Amino acid sequence: MNIATHPFDALMNITARPPVVFVRGEGAFLWDDHGKRYLDFMQGWAVNCLGHSPLIVADALAEQAKLLLTPSPAFYNGPSLKLAKLLTDHSCFDQVFFTNSGAEANEGAIKLARKYGALHRDGAYEIITFEGGFHGRTLATMSASGKKAFEPLFEPKVSGFPKAQLNDLASVERLITDKTVAVMLEPIQGEAGVWPATDQFLRDLRELTKAHGLLLILDEIQTGMGRTGKLFHYEHAGIEPDIMTLGKGIGGGVPLAALLATQAASCFEHGDQGGTFNGNPLMCAAGLAVLQHVAEPAFLKSVTDAGLCLESELQRISARHGLGEVRGRGLLLALDLKIPIAASIVAQAFEDGVLLNAPRPDALRFMPALNLTRAEIALMIDCLDAILAKIGAARLVA
Repeated sequence: MNIATHPFDALMNITARPPVVFVRGEGAFLWDDHGKRYLDFMQGWAVNCLGHSPLIVADALAEQAKLLLTPSPAFYNGPSLKLAKLLTDHSCFDQVFFTNSGAEANEGAIKLARKYGALHRDGAYEIITFEGGFHGRTLATMSASGKKAFEPLFEPKVSGFPKAQLNDLASVERLITDKTVAVMLEPIQGEAGVWPATDQFLRDLRELTKAHGLLLILDEIQTGMGRTGKLFHYEHAGIEPDIMTLGKGIGGGVPLAALLATQAASCFEHGDQGGTFNGNPLMCAAGLAVLQHVAEPAFLKSVTDAGLCLESELQRISARHGLGEVRGRGLLLALDLKIPIAASIVAQAFEDGVLLNAPRPDALRFMPALNLTRAEIALMIDCLDAILAKIGAARLVA
């Protein structure tokens, strides 16, 4: 494969990519242009919740494409109305604003909170976020993130995002001032290496924000849409946030995200928020097909069962090779490797036809399709086990 076959240089070089081109996907598998098959435990970073090219999404897109692509957000369209209603019916929220990406949804959440502060809290604008958090790549969402690699980039950042420590309520309370309007966090910090907020911390945080009259914003871009065995992760803690963002899995592989809010928090006025393609019927038709499938109780139970199976198998591998803990919930899990060998494992797994992710040098993250099978879990575990055995043997020789 070379530049004459594939014009790699035409794309901006913003990340290291292996020199293969994927041409087809089905369920848990991808195929490159040489016909090699790969078992995918990344699924576009938890995007393809029903695997690659699921028929229900493909059919929904095909049917909607024949009817209407977009009439402009200046007008109502059927799929967006139906999807918004289904989301509110299945959640504690009253209103929905659709976007094209999770970062755009989080940007909208920040703007909504600041508008709320202007109207109801004497101009308060600060949003307490968390070290290790990741909320997107716009200037505001990078500023809200607690990712160390972002700190020197694109200065000056957007001000107003003091950082607390996850699972440390006192660290949140110390940051609350008359400028504070909200607290924003991921229930599980995915990019940081899959570090969960405890259910008790979420409950305590909800009580704290209520006591101070603050909004609670949950970034469920990665945890939402059944990823942790509930339709939305906040259900595990038995709380009701004021604002929530969804992305990744909501479109089942197409660019769709959403900002949800309670009636009390929904304070945008005409002209405050918009977007050319936001809520277009083509993407919303896909989202509607996904939500109708994922919201089924039997499906959510199958996610929980698959997550427990994967967790058990990872714990077995960890014990066998002297590794660390398995973190996460449902089908968003991480394996602590204790030492910085994640990149070499990911590279070898790729050669062996398995796609894994290393969010940190000493951790692997697993984000498979929500409908993966026990056989697919076994394939990945066998591959990982063999790689770890080779690494262990090599370390003994060294």
